[in-house]
Amino acid sequence: MTDSSSQFDDLDEEQLPVAKHKLHDWTHFAGLYAAEHVAATEFVIGATFVALGAKTMDILLGLLIGNILAVLSWRFITAPIAVETRLSLYTYLNKIAGDSMTKLYNWANVVIFSVISAAMITVSATAVRFAFGIPAQLNWYPNNMWFVLIVFGVGIVVVTIALYGFNAVSEFSGICAPWLFVMFTSGAMVLLPALSLDVLAKTLPSDWNDFINLGNQSIWTGVDSFGELGIGLIEVIGFAWAANTITHFGLIDMALLRFAKKKSYGFATSTGMMFGHYVAWIAAGIMGAGAAVILGKSIVALDPGDVAYYALGWSGFVIVIVAGWTTAITNLYRAGLAAQAIFSNHSRMKTTIVVGVITIIIACFPFVFSQILPLLTYAGLLVVPVGGIVFAEHQIFPRIGYTSYWSHYKSLTFSTPAIASWGLGLVFGFGLNALDVMSFFYLFIPTWIFTILIYTFLAGRYGAKEVYPEAAQREKERNENIRNYQEQKAKEEKPNLMDNSLATRVLKILGYLALIVTLVLAWIVLFGSEDELSYLENRETFYSIAFICTLVYFATAYWALLRGKQKNQN
Repeated sequence: MTDSSSQFDDLDEEQLPVAKHKLHDWTHFAGLYAAEHVAATEFVIGATFVALGAKTMDILLGLLIGNILAVLSWRFITAPIAVETRLSLYTYLNKIAGDSMTKLYNWANVVIFSVISAAMITVSATAVRFAFGIPAQLNWYPNNMWFVLIVFGVGIVVVTIALYGFNAVSEFSGICAPWLFVMFTSGAMVLLPALSLDVLAKTLPSDWNDFINLGNQSIWTGVDSFGELGIGLIEVIGFAWAANTITHFGLIDMALLRFAKKKSYGFATSTGMMFGHYVAWIAAGIMGAGAAVILGKSIVALDPGDVAYYALGWSGFVIVIVAGWTTAITNLYRAGLAAQAIFSNHSRMKTTIVVGVITIIIACFPFVFSQILPLLTYAGLLVVPVGGIVFAEHQIFPRIGYTSYWSHYKSLTFSTPAIASWGLGLVFGFGLNALDVMSFFYLFIPTWIFTILIYTFLAGRYGAKEVYPEAAQREKERNENIRNYQEQKAKEEKPNLMDNSLATRVLKILGYLALIVTLVLAWIVLFGSEDELSYLENRETFYSIAFICTLVYFATAYWALLRGKQKNQN
């Protein structure tokens, strides 16, 4: 290895562009996004649409449109920058805005993603506390030491998986994704007859109009929790689109999509949006309303453990735990990356451990979970201006004759245009919110555009209009040295081999058969229950066998994964 390349040995690979031999196929991202967005938050958001008073048709149509817009945002805003740079947002931002801006932004992201991860750990703990009869934690602080111990147990699993980086996160998500989708779908089918019996006095709606009538009367009634007129179609579209602004318009998911072979893999996010946010939000609303009928409570008074148990039996405990893990792990991985960018002298594993411990402590306080929706909304508005700055630098500057990386070429550690644009963007966005000039869910669009315009103007005044041939040449040479270094490292690494052995194929078939059996049983509950008695019998049968199928699926899927890893170690 040449001296020019060996200089990169002391750098954490997270600080370098992703090597060509470490890129992933679209299936990795399909599994990753499906698992992350079929998650514990879906139980909360499903209940939120009920509490906000949306109508059934607004939900069915609005969520479809909003989630399609979200997929397009990932594909045409996030994926191109991620694939062209192969850098995480944290590393790329340092090149275009300097250390000061990057550290401020990374601190914000450490806090945001740690709290999101903590909330999901708390959600997972609700299932375990329900199973052991520990009382619900309704205060902002924990009042039961066993609940705290459960949170630590759940959190340790999250931190352990996140420590192993993108591959471990992807593998875990890939196993969980098919099962999560099956269970959310099954839960809706299992509890829909309970709603139908309560509203229509029969186990199944007769036709589409019957279903819409059922939804309008018992789930999405058009009246909010205060008895007032609820949100409409435009708000539902905006909610679905804005739910993940932090990751697409805010470009946080550069950390994941930098591993994609092609920009078109941004469309793989549709597994998360269509299955997760569309199907799972609708299913969660049905499950929540059904559990509320069974318990005689309001849907907003139930926690995820209550809802999941009455929808899926013992499998419900597993789905809340696993769904919480998948989101918590991904967000803790992001928080670890942000922390490592701040403390660049330490490895990502060390920073993830420290952040993970703090996250687990935060998770012991239930108020984090109860405030997750306001957090997600404000967090999106907080980071969207930064996404606008990066978008301007990468996509707009080359097209208008400005120099990308001008701040880096001038060796600036403090970028006045970047910090000023971020601050003005926040004032503009939150100012619009204070003036109530438009729906809060759409504030990210004018805020993003405003920041792009301000940053382009200020950058032009501070040096982006100039050219830096010598610095650009040094950057070109450095990138070439990185490619040579990574090519040499690739030769030293063994390629990953596919395990197509008969035993592994049998394990995978058994796992998918377990999922099919689960869906068939849920289908029987929905369509094979002629009256209330047969419904209750079919539901009990589903509870028992579905839990066995859950155990079979995870055992076979994990065994198949281990066999594949062993083949690559030999």
